[in-house]
Amino acid sequence: MTDMTQPDAGQQTSGLMRKLPLIVILMVAAVGAFTLRDYLSFETLRDNREALLAFRDAHYWPTVAVFMAGYVAIVAFSLPGATVATLTGGFLFATFPGALYNVTAATIGATLIFLAARWGLGDRLGARLEASDGTVKRIKDGIDENQWSMLFLIRLVPAVPFFVANLLPAFLEVPLRRFVISTFFGIIPGGVVYTSVGAGLGEVFERGESPDLGVIFEPHILWPILGLCALAALPVAIKALRGKAL
Repeated sequence: MTDMTQPDAGQQTSGLMRKLPLIVILMVAAVGAFTLRDYLSFETLRDNREALLAFRDAHYWPTVAVFMAGYVAIVAFSLPGATVATLTGGFLFATFPGALYNVTAATIGATLIFLAARWGLGDRLGARLEASDGTVKRIKDGIDENQWSMLFLIRLVPAVPFFVANLLPAFLEVPLRRFVISTFFGIIPGGVVYTSVGAGLGEVFERGESPDLGVIFEPHILWPILGLCALAALPVAIKALRGKAL
């Protein structure tokens, strides 16, 4: 009897270890949502701007390293303050190379949570979806056939939460290389917009105002992004039309 129960216990331990990174991320995210919201804020950046600029001027590359590490942690653990971090990147490092630092750090953080989710749940869930029937299977097959387009779409469309865009590909067995490439290039448009807003924070601080985070919905910015969305969706539309023709 003992020998028969040992494999089950081992499997349970292995399953728990596989889920542990995702469990830790979710726990830290829950705690951070209540404890860090007041610290990772625009007001904190405003109140500490002079000290941050002085430290950057004295230690540029350590500032870049600390900033990117903090940004990676915010994204990887889904902590509040990702938008403020993007603004900070622009404030400290200008639109360029600030946008490069922001996009790179966000991609690394997104990749970490993607790997944690796929390692903990993605393989099993993907196998279940693959073995399913009916509508669920058709949806998964449709995504599998148009992975590049769908990955770029969920990054470009402002309405898709970043956290969701990190987890969904993990559950659909998206290859790591494809996830990283689509994430990096897909978040560039929005990243550049918010980084440029951060680059202008000096004047905003002087006027005692708050940054306009709704700028991404301005027509001169939103329409080009929607154009990129349409371009990303074009292969899906072409395949759909060909399928109807056949």
